[in-house]
Amino acid sequence: MALQVGIVGLPNVGKSTLFNAVSNSAKAQASNYRFCTIDPNVGLVDVPDERLNKLAELVKPNRIVPTQIEIVDIAGLVRGASKGEGLGNKFLGNIREVDAIIHVIRCFEDENILREEGAINPVSDKEIIDTELQLKDLESVEKKMQKIEKQARVGNDAKAKAEYDVLKRCQEWLMQGKSVRELGLTKEELPAIADLFLLSIKPVLYVANVDEASMLTGNQYSEALQKVADAEKAQMIVLNNSVEAQITELEDADDKLMFLEEYGLTEPGLNRLIRSAYKLLNLRTYFTAGVQEVRAWTIQEGWKAPQAASVIHTDFEKGFIKAEVIAFADYVKHGSEAACRDAGRLRIEGKEYVVADGDVMHFRFNV
Repeated sequence: MALQVGIVGLPNVGKSTLFNAVSNSAKAQASNYRFCTIDPNVGLVDVPDERLNKLAELVKPNRIVPTQIEIVDIAGLVRGASKGEGLGNKFLGNIREVDAIIHVIRCFEDENILREEGAINPVSDKEIIDTELQLKDLESVEKKMQKIEKQARVGNDAKAKAEYDVLKRCQEWLMQGKSVRELGLTKEELPAIADLFLLSIKPVLYVANVDEASMLTGNQYSEALQKVADAEKAQMIVLNNSVEAQITELEDADDKLMFLEEYGLTEPGLNRLIRSAYKLLNLRTYFTAGVQEVRAWTIQEGWKAPQAASVIHTDFEKGFIKAEVIAFADYVKHGSEAACRDAGRLRIEGKEYVVADGDVMHFRFNV
């Protein structure tokens, strides 16, 4: 599944540093000047999952393959981006293409790092980005309203009227300075705006980039941002992006463990970030386990067995017959597929089975 999470924020808040820390396959230039990043950098990120490691301990496969998501480092937005300021149209277009947003916000003092917005104010910084996304969305919504208004008002087109009513609600909401993701549109209403690829409807994860002294406890800036995130029912994580980048550069496992211990960390903060981004996209994981490989596969929550099979190969969905399913807890308890089968813990499921997070699966199919 080619799902992307975009890293956004004002210039010089630590976006490219975070991207470099989190990405397995690409590195971005991180410098102290405006628009250091022009074209978006794209990298693949392994999703840490202890269940995969546990299965590998039991099966002892030739290789272990984690699931991945794509992270996109998007250039810093500025005030007026919705009107084209600072190459705004280009950067907003980059955001339009991603599925979710990691919004990096500066929560530390450092006079050596360029800042154009005056005193450190994470809540205000967040609102600057929100406003630009909302203004661009308002423009898109009003254009479509003008296009279908006649059909909705004077015609007998029920579909157009229903779409217009949804667009009107979005317009009024955006004019109040609120993001569409907070409007609470139903599954039936969402198709009315699906073709607009709105920016402010995308789920968001806030990253409070703090100084080293605040990595474990946060600070006054991150606390202020947390209150706003809580009000939105959004996730927020406190990180020091520079330290996370240093952790990533350590190749020796013992050196990495020692480094983590020095900072009082049990794992890299990036692990929490990646898991949160995965959750933000409403994703779930199932596993295949054999001598050749133990592998994690990404699906959307609620997918049925044939859809889940399609991420391995489309033929698996087309020719789906049955799925052999073992719950992860049962696999660990009994220690092998054969033992689970003997204990009656291997189930045969059909086309209507909704795959549970952590299922260990084998598909029967016929092409």
